[in-house]
Amino acid sequence: MDGLIQGKIAIITGAGSGVGHAAALLFAQHGAKLVVSDIDAVAAETTAAEIRAAGGDAIAQPCNVANAAQVDALVAITVQTFGRLDIIYNNAGITIQPAPGQGLKNFVDATQEDADRLFGVNVYGVMNGCKAALRQFEAQGGGGVIVNTASVAGLIGYGGVVYGATKGAITSLTRTLAIEVASQNVRVNSVCPAGMPTKFMPGGNSARGIASMSASHPLGRPIDPAECASAALFLASDLASNITGVNLPVDGGLSAGQSLRKSS
Repeated sequence: MDGLIQGKIAIITGAGSGVGHAAALLFAQHGAKLVVSDIDAVAAETTAAEIRAAGGDAIAQPCNVANAAQVDALVAITVQTFGRLDIIYNNAGITIQPAPGQGLKNFVDATQEDADRLFGVNVYGVMNGCKAALRQFEAQGGGGVIVNTASVAGLIGYGGVVYGATKGAITSLTRTLAIEVASQNVRVNSVCPAGMPTKFMPGGNSARGIASMSASHPLGRPIDPAECASAALFLASDLASNITGVNLPVDGGLSAGQSLRKSS
């Protein structure tokens, strides 16, 4: 049986770890040919090699998504290699790392450097990916899919203020861009995960961090990166052919409201 995106050509940014790595493996399992991108060239090649070892088709291309010229080159390399572009998953993102032994920075303690770095990757990086993909979709005659990684922090007040502001920008961009490009048969959606045990989540891989994430989610457990990747696959596939402008929570019920579940 063919996969959900059989024969599609896809770019995934931030694919060297976390959700991007999980999505790259999953998209390949469902038949996509992939350009696996990450600012870490070694991590990108490791992911691409995993896909090829499993019988898939993938190349690695390092890219700093905050650099528009590098993103344009990423799309150009994709077209040179595979002939077209059908899907871009703008997944690359970062957060502010707390000082050792401290929690999230308060808003007044976040520096201009922190803000510039987060907006450069989380906002301008997504915008760069959308623009480059849209130019290619237009050159192909229209049609295409954009999936962004936002966050539950773009839907409700959650986590650091600056990080939440960047993700709020992405949820708004997703809605408004979807309307603008609908006539070109381009769909634009985002996935909005809550707490995940990845390297970007402060303390996320510790027992304490996992317990904290579990307690904040009504379903009582952290979000597995593979679960976020599955939501992205759905949005990229024809199963979601009439879905656009949606910011899909993958948050264990967190954005639905306060849980009354008692902790043990």
